[in-house]
Amino acid sequence: MSKYWNKLINDIEPYVAGEQPKPGQKVIKLNTNENPYPPSPKVKEALDSFNPADLRLYPDTNSTIVMKAAAKFDGVSEKNIFCGNGSDEVLAIAFQTFFEKKAFTGLPVLMPDFSYSFYPVFSEFYDIRRKTIPLKEDFRLDPDDYIGVPNCGIVFANPNAPTSRAIAVLEVERIAKANPDSVVIVDEAYVAFEENYESAVSLIGKYNNICVIRTLSKAFSLAGIRLGYAVGSEELIEGLKRARDSFNSYPVDRLAQTVAEAALLDVDYYNETRSKIIATRKRVAKELAGIGFTMPPSSANFLYAKPPVDCGTLYQNLRNKGILVRYFNKPVLNEYLRITIGTDDEMKALIEAIKEEVKNAENS
Repeated sequence: MSKYWNKLINDIEPYVAGEQPKPGQKVIKLNTNENPYPPSPKVKEALDSFNPADLRLYPDTNSTIVMKAAAKFDGVSEKNIFCGNGSDEVLAIAFQTFFEKKAFTGLPVLMPDFSYSFYPVFSEFYDIRRKTIPLKEDFRLDPDDYIGVPNCGIVFANPNAPTSRAIAVLEVERIAKANPDSVVIVDEAYVAFEENYESAVSLIGKYNNICVIRTLSKAFSLAGIRLGYAVGSEELIEGLKRARDSFNSYPVDRLAQTVAEAALLDVDYYNETRSKIIATRKRVAKELAGIGFTMPPSSANFLYAKPPVDCGTLYQNLRNKGILVRYFNKPVLNEYLRITIGTDDEMKALIEAIKEEVKNAENS
């Protein structure tokens, strides 16, 4: 609390990011869904050839080289791409652009009750009414729950975070088709880790109200540069640009644009790393199930796993051993750990530590 903060800042509960290790601290970091593999070798080549003198100049407002690379990657026009400083910023701009404030409408934005915890923060920060829709008992999002419900917009992650489940593109289409007057934001931060790789980008030409949000943080191993983008109809992209240019016309720096272009164009490396992560995820899910964990089927680069012992205690004991996983100390969520898929060696260390903790709990 501060007398210098306005009421909103005094009252709001900000987003809490995953724990970051202190400089020099050696840990196995499986709590923020980062990619365990380095970026494409093309990224290093781009960095080596980057001219530092160019940093004296402002970056390209529209991140044109990234727009072109993303358009090629997703099979759309450059006019369907909007770039921002990480997908969180793109989401924030989308909330401001497409969802009405309480003062202008009584209608809420619809979102799952268990999903990316930035969504309720954005709605609170931008004074947008929200209505949370419960997931099913198996953590599945049911499209029927988003049909016939008055709203000023819809947002959900697919695959969902932290619950890891995905719905098919045909189900996304049902939601968009049933809400023609609302923008449906599909946050695809983890879509690359679906084994059959379905994306709602394929619906862009058919529906003007779908806005797909993508990030280079996960599948492209570029969480450190902060670059995300939106894919949508030209009408939606123009709206995002109007919002961006109302407070910051240069959100993506020159170095980030150079690196992002290189990563997006190296599709072979992208497919190689995502395949490794999918294979490791499947193996680790089987091993955890053998220890007594239960979990929904994952389409992400993490597992949402319920241990056979007290979840909070297991989280803390793993942390004491230098293994960081994500624990959400909230009702229902506090029964599960969100475990990022790391390298095979990291996951082996995790499994060994968990087996030891489960054995100790059973013998106590």
